[in-house]
Amino acid sequence: MTTGNREAHGSARLRRWLRSPALRLTLALHATGVLTLALQPGLWAWVVTALVANHVVLIGGVFCLRGRFLGPNLSRLPAAVAGGGAVVLTLDDGPDPEITPQVLDLLDRYRMKASFFCIGEKAAAFPGIVREIARRGHSVENHSHCHSPAYAFLGIARLARDVDSAQSVIAAHAGRAPAFFRAPAGFRSPLLDPVLATRGLHYVSWTRRCYDTVCRDPRVALSRLTRGLAAGDILLLHDGGAARTADGQPMVLAVLPLLLEKLANHGLRSVALPDCFLTPDPDLQESALDGSALS
Repeated sequence: MTTGNREAHGSARLRRWLRSPALRLTLALHATGVLTLALQPGLWAWVVTALVANHVVLIGGVFCLRGRFLGPNLSRLPAAVAGGGAVVLTLDDGPDPEITPQVLDLLDRYRMKASFFCIGEKAAAFPGIVREIARRGHSVENHSHCHSPAYAFLGIARLARDVDSAQSVIAAHAGRAPAFFRAPAGFRSPLLDPVLATRGLHYVSWTRRCYDTVCRDPRVALSRLTRGLAAGDILLLHDGGAARTADGQPMVLAVLPLLLEKLANHGLRSVALPDCFLTPDPDLQESALDGSALS
């Protein structure tokens, strides 16, 4: 992808925001509750029960990491995009000054590209690594600014500030603003989608992950990533916060060479997320990114 194409893809064209099923349900229940209380105040207990149940459902949506109840969610590439054997390697929680440069060298060795979902604070601490990720042809995406464990429960104003802070830092060092976002640990707030939509960001989860932040056995991690491996898969590893093998090696550095070898042997190629969705037809691009074209 040329620099001009990357900058165009990362421009501030707002994506269409359609109210998620969760938000439609919430608005309908609250409107019905207000009307019911106005006409039948004695039914307040039923109204409260319905609203409590609604919030329980919303919390349940937070834990459906690959679902679309809280908004569009790219968990695998659409069939039209996956043609030619494309998969996407994504790496979370970096950049890491020890691990990320070695990951980049491995990707170069196999001529594969990846998308790095970087934490804004770490990108600010290691700007040279962010620049190097972009220089080698990979994409740098938004993984929040502070990676709060309570991210799914932040209010809309704090979500907006966090997303904007990471966007600003990453754009300054990577040369383009991220086009994709992944919430910390995959737990996204019911309020997140409108924040992303007004910033032209698309939410991404994964097809499969290897739990390399807790797993210490490379064979087990590799099996989780490759069982049923197919074109269109979005695979999740970590170049930040990775667990260590029994001999002290970061898990991603133990697993990634094996994974890249398997991809090559199966005729699959890893590409960066923005490269999957370059098309002269904005409507086709939007439908693919927002999930309507997902298989």
